[in-house]
Amino acid sequence: MHKSRMEAFSDGVMAVLITVLVLELKVPHGHELQALGAVAPVFCVFVLSFIFLGIYWNNHHHLLHATERVNGRILWANLHLLFWLSLIPFTTGWMGESHLAAWPTALYGVVLLAAGLAYLILQNSIVKHQGPHSLLAKAIGRDRKGKASAISYAVAVALAFVQPVASAVIYALVAMMWLVPDRRIESMVRSPERAA
Repeated sequence: MHKSRMEAFSDGVMAVLITVLVLELKVPHGHELQALGAVAPVFCVFVLSFIFLGIYWNNHHHLLHATERVNGRILWANLHLLFWLSLIPFTTGWMGESHLAAWPTALYGVVLLAAGLAYLILQNSIVKHQGPHSLLAKAIGRDRKGKASAISYAVAVALAFVQPVASAVIYALVAMMWLVPDRRIESMVRSPERAA
C-alpha cells in the first residue's frame, strides 16, 4: 500500500490536536498584566505540549519519508500512536489547571511514555515490513535517544508523586533533547549511498 493516505490522515489529526490544545487556553480575568499570572501554569504546559506535538509531527514526517510502503500492521500502529497523542490536550489542561499536582503530572507523563512507546512500535513495524537492510533500519540503528526518552518518562512519572516540578523539568529536558531533529533519517534519505 502507498503511504500517502496514512501521512495525510496523520498530518490532519496532528493539526486538529494542536487546535484543540490552544482552545484549552482561557482568556485571563482582568485587564492588568498581573492577570496573566493566573494562566501562566496552563500556558507553560501548553508550550511544552505544543513542542511535543511538533516533535512528533516532525519525526513522523521523517519516518514516513524513509518508508517505501505500508501494510495493515503499520496502519494500526500509526493509529495507536495517534490515540496516545490525542490524549495530550486533555492531560495538558489537567496538569496546567492543577498547577502541577501529583496525579495530573503523572498522567501527563504516562501519556508521553505511551506515545513514545507507540512511536517505537510504529518504527519497528515499518522496519519489520521493509527488512533489516532498509534505509530506515540503518538510519535508526540502536535508537538510544528513544530508549533514553522512555526511561526518563518512567522516572518522571514516579517522581511526580514526590516532586511534581522535577517531573515537569524532566519532561522539558526530553523535549529539548528532541528539539534538534533527528538527522539520522534525513541524512540517509539525502545520501542513500551511506546506507550501503
